[in-house]
Amino acid sequence: MDLEKSAPAVRGDASRGEGCLAVAIRVPVRIVALVLVVPVRMAWDALVVAGRFLGDAVFRPLGRASLWVVRAVFVWPFAGLWRYVLVPLGKVLAWLGKALVVLPAAVLYRHVLTPLGHALLWVYARVLTPAGHAVVRALRVGGAVLAALGAGAYAGLAWLTRYLVVVPSVRLYTWVLAPAGHAVAWCVKGLVRLVTMIVTGVGAGLYWITRILFVLPALAVWRWVLVPVGGVLAVVAREVGNALGHAWRVAGRVSLAVGRFLGALFRWVFVEPVRWVYRSVLTPVGYMVRDAVLRPVAEAVRGAGRAARQALAAARASVRRARADVRRVLLGEPAGSRPGKPAAPRPVDRREPTGRETRTLGSRTTSLTKD
Repeated sequence: MDLEKSAPAVRGDASRGEGCLAVAIRVPVRIVALVLVVPVRMAWDALVVAGRFLGDAVFRPLGRASLWVVRAVFVWPFAGLWRYVLVPLGKVLAWLGKALVVLPAAVLYRHVLTPLGHALLWVYARVLTPAGHAVVRALRVGGAVLAALGAGAYAGLAWLTRYLVVVPSVRLYTWVLAPAGHAVAWCVKGLVRLVTMIVTGVGAGLYWITRILFVLPALAVWRWVLVPVGGVLAVVAREVGNALGHAWRVAGRVSLAVGRFLGALFRWVFVEPVRWVYRSVLTPVGYMVRDAVLRPVAEAVRGAGRAARQALAAARASVRRARADVRRVLLGEPAGSRPGKPAAPRPVDRREPTGRETRTLGSRTTSLTKD
C-alpha cells in the first residue's frame, strides 16, 4: 500500500514542478491576453448584434422582395407561358401527330406491310429454305473432300518439318547452346558476387561515416536541445491557448455586462420617458381631443348630412308634386279616374323624420325603417 501511494506522490511532485513554470507563464500571459482580447470580443459582439439587426431588418425583407421580384419576372411568366401556351400547343401538336403520322402508319402497317411480310415469309419457307438446304449439302460434300486433301498435305508438311527443322534444332541446343549458356551463367554469377562484395564494403563504410557525422549529432541535438525546448514551447503554447480561451470567456461576460448596461441605459433614458410621455401625456390628451373635439365635430357632420338629405328629399318631393300638378293642368285627369273619386294617396317619405328623435324606444321602428 505504501509503494502504491508513493508513485502518485512522485507524479504529483513532478506535476507541481511543471505547474510552477506554467503558473509563472500563465499570470502575465493571461493579463496581456485579457487586455488584448476584451476589445476584440466587444467589437465581435457588436458586429454580431449589428449583423442580426441587419439580417432581420434589411436583408430578410430585401431577400423576400427579391424573391417576389424573381417570381414576378421569371417564374410567373414562364408558368403562364407553360400553362396557357405550351401545354395547349403540345396537345394540338400531339393531336396532329396522331392524326397525320400514327394513324397513317397504323393503316400502312396493317394493310401494306403485314401482307407483304406474309408473302416474304411464304417465299422464305417455300423457296429459299429448300434452296439453302441443297447448297448446304453440296458444301458438306466439298468440305469432306477438301478435308481429306488437307489432312494428307498436313501429314507431309509435319514429317518434313520434324526431320528438317525440329531434330537439328534439338541437337544444336543439347550439344552446343546449353554448355555455352552454363559457362556464361557461371561467369555472370562470379561477377555478381564480386560486385556485391565491393558494394557491401562501400555501403558499410558510408553507413558508419553517415552515422558518426550526421545521425549521432542530430540525435544528440534532438534529445538534448530540441526536446527540452519543444517541451517549454509546448507549455508556453498551452498556457497561451488557455489564456486566450479564459480571456475570451471573461471578455464575453464583460461584453454581456456592457451590453446589458447600455440596454438598461437606453431603456431608462429613451424608452421609459417615451412610454411615460405616451401613457401620461399623449393618451389623456388624445382622449380629451376625442371627447371634446372629434366627437362633437363628427356629430355636427352627421347632423349636417341628415339635414342635407332631408332637404334633398323635400326638394325631390316638391318637384314631383309640381310636375304632377303641371301634368294635371296641361293634360287633365287620367282616363280611368272619375269625378268625385278620392285622389290617389301621395307617396310617403320613408326616410328619417325631421325631428330630433330618430328612434323610439317603445316601438320596433328605427330611423331607417318604413312608417
